[in-house]
Amino acid sequence: MSTNLPTEKISITSLEAVIVDLPTIREHKLAMTTMQRQTLVILRLRCEDGIEGLGEATTIGGLAYGDQSPETIKLALDHYIAPLVTGMDARSVNAVMAHVGKAVQGNALAKSALETALLDAQGKRLGVPVHALLGGAVRNALPVLWTLASGDSARDIAEAKQMLEVKRHNVFKLKIGKRTPMEDVAHVAAIKSALGDQAQLTVDINQAWSEAIATRHIPDLVDAGVMLIEQPIIRTNRRGMARLTQRFEVPMMADEGVQNAVDAFDYAADGACSVIALKIAKSGGPLATMRTATVAHAAGIGCYGGTLLEGTIGSIASAHAFAACENLEWGTELFGPLLVKDDIVVERATVTNFELAVPNLPGLGVSIDEDKLAFYRRDR
Repeated sequence: MSTNLPTEKISITSLEAVIVDLPTIREHKLAMTTMQRQTLVILRLRCEDGIEGLGEATTIGGLAYGDQSPETIKLALDHYIAPLVTGMDARSVNAVMAHVGKAVQGNALAKSALETALLDAQGKRLGVPVHALLGGAVRNALPVLWTLASGDSARDIAEAKQMLEVKRHNVFKLKIGKRTPMEDVAHVAAIKSALGDQAQLTVDINQAWSEAIATRHIPDLVDAGVMLIEQPIIRTNRRGMARLTQRFEVPMMADEGVQNAVDAFDYAADGACSVIALKIAKSGGPLATMRTATVAHAAGIGCYGGTLLEGTIGSIASAHAFAACENLEWGTELFGPLLVKDDIVVERATVTNFELAVPNLPGLGVSIDEDKLAFYRRDR
């Protein structure tokens, strides 16, 4: 069978990492920080055949959430990763990522942007969507929840009712952990009471509680109507997560505690969760995320499609990976593009009838809006 692909390698010619600051539609309050803007690192990977691959690396609240910031992500891409990969074969995604993995420790977010850009370029080159490069999609749309994180019960209730009315979201996550446990429980109970059976609620405590506090107040959250509890205690206390998982019937989801496939194996071995939040950013890319999902599936642990509040590029990259995951029984939270007032792409990701459609175009199926990129880039 003939092919148009050259037999010689197609070299990576350059990487360009651009920091972009986008305003959010409202304050987004988490246990460790309050966001009023979202900062993205957009990666443009150029190849000698003229194809450009796009990637995105995004974190939450600078260094408040994790040990990587937009500035350190850009530094890693510009000064460490770019020299390593320039001249390598852009088609050999595994080889490029293995080379980077040996020379650069950690920095999963920068690696995720690189792997995404390589897959985007290869998909464009072959004329197939990224999910086809991951084994193929098992679903063409993803259910998407919305996070209520204004901190004000009345405002959150009004926001949720609006989402229900327009059929955008019917599952809501509440960010708690910043106030006293009793105040948080009252906040959750008020929202569930107002929404009734129209909506389901999960809570994300973002590691804010001790094991003792969690043991005391998880029954209150269950009584309030919560169906899933995400990372109630610090990620390093895996034994504590195991005790909570085994003590309570409500599912416990590991997020910060499971960064990659190795962590997933350890959590599974200890029975430390019943659900794992997948994120391409923390795993190091879509392919790396599929490896984490495979471990979870083998252990009988459910998967959930998480977010670091990426813009459209990062969210759609995540959507391709989640579409290819067999055991994504808990849906996704790919609402990042909806939290910002604007984006730097031609067509923003949207949610209709409670779902996000997974693009079937070559690569990610996303294009840069050059004018908006020029306007929002930090170095303009």
